[in-house]
Formats: sequence, structure tokens, C-alpha cells
Amino acid sequence: MGTVISVVNQKGGVGKTTTTVNLGAAIAERGKKVLLIDIDAQSNLTTHLGLGLKEDPQDLQDVPRQVPEWTIYDVLKGSKRLQDVVIKRSATLDVVPSSLLLSAADLELGGMVGRELLLKRAIEKVKDSYDVILIDCPPTLGLLSLNALAAVDKVIVPVQSEYLALHGVRQLLDTIDQVRGIYNPSLIVGGVLICLHDSRKRLARAVADTIRAYFGQLVFTTVIRENVALAEAPAKGQTIFEYMPKSSGAEDYTALAEEVLYVKA
Repeated sequence: MGTVISVVNQKGGVGKTTTTVNLGAAIAERGKKVLLIDIDAQSNLTTHLGLGLKEDPQDLQDVPRQVPEWTIYDVLKGSKRLQDVVIKRSATLDVVPSSLLLSAADLELGGMVGRELLLKRAIEKVKDSYDVILIDCPPTLGLLSLNALAAVDKVIVPVQSEYLALHGVRQLLDTIDQVRGIYNPSLIVGGVLICLHDSRKRLARAVADTIRAYFGQLVFTTVIRENVALAEAPAKGQTIFEYMPKSSGAEDYTALAEEVLYVKA
């Protein structure tokens, strides 16, 4: 049975989508079967992998995008099974795309019985088909993130090495404790990941030290360094391993995959 992991932090711009995509791709590179699920209405993971509507005709790279017929929205609404909306990205990497329709999920799903467990029930039907399932969460702690926390075995919390890095993380950990007590007794924090790190900056080094002191053994040894290629890859609709496999970004996510699979497993 596969391991299910959510990448979550209610603070935006900390590297959630970049980590979900490229950690998943790194694990898939090792021959593991991986499923990526996008439950963010902004659909950044979906767009990152070359899927979804190309809304801007002046797209810098003019990437042709496959428009999914069905998305995770249809699964949560009960009109499709999760396996019906899976898009095969490669031999070992599958994707469940998102939709802007998810922006109304809190209202539309709010009256459903068991609304917090919709994603968990959907994943249970495909869990045996994958080694790892990674969920990219929205930058909020609403119903969609609650569904992800209720459905997973562990969470990875990306944290940027900047002054406000720890802001809100305590609230997230409190929420995880509440979910553990009500919906998911086996839920654990799989690791805190320092992202967008520039070791040349004294403040970044100081914040990284503070994060390690605060979270201790929860912090991954691997640090995701600032890397232009990681920012450029989504414009091509590619993972870092497709776009620039010799970059520091590819090196860092390869190391992270090793930690996730074999050190913090």
C-alpha cells in the first residue's frame, strides 16, 4: 500500500507546488509509481505540468497545454472516481488535475455528510496502485486542506528561510494535532523543508538555524536552494528533471527524494 503525503503550509510562496512536482518527479525517476494530486483552486501544479487552460495568449513560452476533461472537483462532487480523472504524465508519474471550480468548494461541499473525508475515500480506491501519492494543498487551512490532512499518512511543511518563515507554522501544527485527534490518528509530520534558501545571505543562514533549533529532528537535512531553473521550468510545463536535469534544483530534489524514501520513511 502506497504512502500518502501532503505538502502543506497556509503561507503562500514557500515552494509547496515546486516541491510537490519535483519531489514526485524525483521519486518517479527511481522507478517508483507516483500520483500527484492538485487540490488547489489556483491549479498551479496542473499548470506546472503543462495541463489546463492556457489563459494568457501571450504566454512567454507559448506552451501547448492539454485541457483535462475532468478534475479533482468532479471527484469531490461525486460525479467521477479518482481513477477516472488520472492523467498519465510518464510511465511512473500520474497527475490528477485541479480546477478553478474548487474555489467554491467550502460552500458547495459544506452541507455534505462526511465532507472532511471525501478525498480520503477517493484515495483509498487507488492507494494500492502507487508507491507514493503527493497532494499539493492550497495556501489556506479550509475544507480542502482539511481533506488532505485527513487523507494522508504524513505531511511535509515547506518553510522559506526568511524572517516571517515561522509565522503561522505553529497554527498549522495545532491544526494537524486537531485532525489527528478527530479524523486521522496516525497522521504525523514527515518533515520540515527549508526552501528558497540563499546561503550567501546572513539573514537566510540565521533563519535556517532558527528553524533547525525550533523543529529539531523534524527538519530535513536537504535544503532547497534558490535556483532560477526551478522558477523557469513551469513556463515550459516541465519538471526540473525535464527542463534542466543538471541544475542545483534537480540535485536538491534528488537528495530530498532519498531522504523521504529511505531516511524519514
